[in-house]
Amino acid sequence: MEKVIEESLQGTSLELAQKENNTKKLFIESYGCQMNFSDSEVVASILLDQGYNTTQNLEEADLVLVNTCSIRDKAEQTVRKRLEKYNKVKRSNPKMKVGVLGCMAERLKSKFLEEEKIVDLVVGPDAYKDIPNLLKEVEEGRDAINVILSKEETYGDVSPVRLMSNGVTAFVSITRGCDNMCTFCVVPFTRGRERSRDPQSILEEITDLYSRGFKEVTLLGQNVDSYLWYGGGLKKDYDKATDMQKATAVDFAQLLENCAIQFPKMRFRFSTSNPQDMHEEVLHVIAKYHNVCKYIHLPVQSGSTRILKEMNRQHTREEYMALVDKIRSIIPNCSISQDIIAGFPTETEQDHQDTLSLIEYVKYDFGFMFSYSERPGTLAARKLEDDIPEDVKQRRLQEIVDLQREIGLERTQRFIGETVEVLIEKTSKKSENEWSGRTSQNTVVVFPKENYKAGDFVLVKITNCTSATLIGEAVNYSEMHS
Repeated sequence: MEKVIEESLQGTSLELAQKENNTKKLFIESYGCQMNFSDSEVVASILLDQGYNTTQNLEEADLVLVNTCSIRDKAEQTVRKRLEKYNKVKRSNPKMKVGVLGCMAERLKSKFLEEEKIVDLVVGPDAYKDIPNLLKEVEEGRDAINVILSKEETYGDVSPVRLMSNGVTAFVSITRGCDNMCTFCVVPFTRGRERSRDPQSILEEITDLYSRGFKEVTLLGQNVDSYLWYGGGLKKDYDKATDMQKATAVDFAQLLENCAIQFPKMRFRFSTSNPQDMHEEVLHVIAKYHNVCKYIHLPVQSGSTRILKEMNRQHTREEYMALVDKIRSIIPNCSISQDIIAGFPTETEQDHQDTLSLIEYVKYDFGFMFSYSERPGTLAARKLEDDIPEDVKQRRLQEIVDLQREIGLERTQRFIGETVEVLIEKTSKKSENEWSGRTSQNTVVVFPKENYKAGDFVLVKITNCTSATLIGEAVNYSEMHS
């Protein structure tokens, strides 16, 4: 799975500005990748217009929604425990309705509604606009379900309510679904086939964010660099498009360049990339524009060509290394991060060594590393035996983590003595007297607050570092500061 799961955010309940005259209370909790958190903002926006204000008090909620993830077994188990908790509360507040959204909803619809009877409504990732109708069904005493996957739905016409916002950085979804069919991943089955959002609606959403003082946008999707707008419809149907549609189509490099040009005082990131779709034009856009961050999350999953084939990844070890060489030559100061799975079925000790040697070769700045856990419904679960013992998986994972930590420290140390541009995001976790922000390369920087404020672009002289954080002192505002 190409989405980063931030452990610190798991299970966050969301609260936003209250709308006057709204009388009902919504408690919404999110698990999984950033796409799910972004979807929760869309749902809250739809329900705000239906009379629901958010609450962080579960006991007073009229409607409880949990936005779920099917990527790892741990996330699924956590959501089940939460549903048990909701239902205990529901016993003392029988008017409360409980619903499951997102990827688990599609996969476990009948189990939740019919067998276990633990929820009132089940809503798949493409059916959020149908929630008001589903709630009416529930109120009339019927179970409500919509997990139909859409060929068109991109939520381009819904302005998300920024639920977890620091007022500085925001996520803007540009694609939904995925066509890649990696054997370990459930996304194509839970989120449907890939389709892109109208570039005009993306630019309008960014314009709105800019007018409200946001300074950085991450363009978000299961696979952003295969973005392709040709008037609507599935990416896989592009070959059936008319000559006019093809002539006026917008790809990811063009979209990213449009963002950079139209909003010179905003910074742009994107997540996530798939190596097979990372075209050279995108690299040139990153290199050309100061406000496009010099950072690429480039999931590899394994350093072994044989395992990559078993995973149905559309590239070899050598092709991946050639892409990294190209990134280093076009964007010399670029940071690269990885996703790696240890202990995929049939993985030998040599395959594992290939992964370690790839980490050495690429010198990733940081990464997201997991041991393989079989996900029901995936091709791997159907066709491959999960044959690597748990202790072997854990040892291999630890070796990957240890090597990444060592290389990550080296990569962070390269900034010592340099002056870097930082966008201030928030007060540092460790000290009320320090700001925390990130460089273009996505490295966290902490420094004394002085007279700067959140949202400022500042130049910081780096004097020290830990394995993942730079420490320094601000010297002035940067040219990005308006």
